[in-house]
Amino acid sequence: MFLANWTSVKVFFFLGFSQYPKVQVIIFVVCLLMYLITLLGNVILISITIPDSHLHTPMYLFLSNLSFLDIWYTSSALTPMLANFVSGRNTISFSGCATQMYLSLAMGSTECVLLSMMAYDRYVAICNPLRYPVIMNRRTCVQIAAGSWTTGCLTALVETMSVLPLSLCGNSIINRFTCEILAVLKLVCVDTSLVQLIMLVISVLLLPLPVLLICISYAFILTSILRISSVEGQSKAFSTCTAHLMVVVLFYGTALSMYLKPSAVDSQEIDKFMALVCAGLTPMLNPIIYSLRNKEVKVALKKLLIRNPFNTACISILK
Repeated sequence: MFLANWTSVKVFFFLGFSQYPKVQVIIFVVCLLMYLITLLGNVILISITIPDSHLHTPMYLFLSNLSFLDIWYTSSALTPMLANFVSGRNTISFSGCATQMYLSLAMGSTECVLLSMMAYDRYVAICNPLRYPVIMNRRTCVQIAAGSWTTGCLTALVETMSVLPLSLCGNSIINRFTCEILAVLKLVCVDTSLVQLIMLVISVLLLPLPVLLICISYAFILTSILRISSVEGQSKAFSTCTAHLMVVVLFYGTALSMYLKPSAVDSQEIDKFMALVCAGLTPMLNPIIYSLRNKEVKVALKKLLIRNPFNTACISILK
């Protein structure tokens, strides 16, 4: 069997959804819409957060970071896929594949850590409201955000660098629409036990462990909410956590199903669908979920639109 290392492979070929030619156009249109909505929603969220002093709070600082990494994550996965569909080539260079793999791992890992830190922020806000400004001060929030990015980027670098030296079987056909690390490992002929061990350790650190921290945070949050005597107070406290919980369930549900599924379960089509959900649907829904019924975001958006006299129609819709 012919062996080749990564550097000797010039081009990788994506199978993607080519075996379904009748639905390829539909998939392209859906992915294009998801990408455009993701860009629009996250850019708007960042645009209204930065200039508005009322949104200079820990929650919106973390939310801006989440929007920024969602833009990068979606762009790294869907942009090459859309470009390949238009050109009809379905290929990617070696450097492009390595970059795409690193970016997807880095952005996904960073989001894992960031979502757990956002749960801690909600815990402090509800369980220790009087000490919240002291505990979650500007410096602490910046350190948390920087720590999330550093952790995600470093773990992604370790995973990517552990795969690049491996020898391939001379087959450069990837049965996905992106250079996803699990799909690339299926092209490797040599023993991948060490790489799988590294991935397992990192997956445990970035998936079940943050989920555990989120569950503990919300256990304390639920206990504190139930102690509130007024129904209005309980409803207000629940509303501050609903959006984050929805995003956590959506993100971790798809991530856990992809990376921690039993080895006996191996369905390429299910994997492609789950990868598409992670790359397109989740980043698209994040700004919608966080801005839905959020009065602060609506007020800030109105202020942004008022600066442009041509947006009066949009303002009337938001009322």
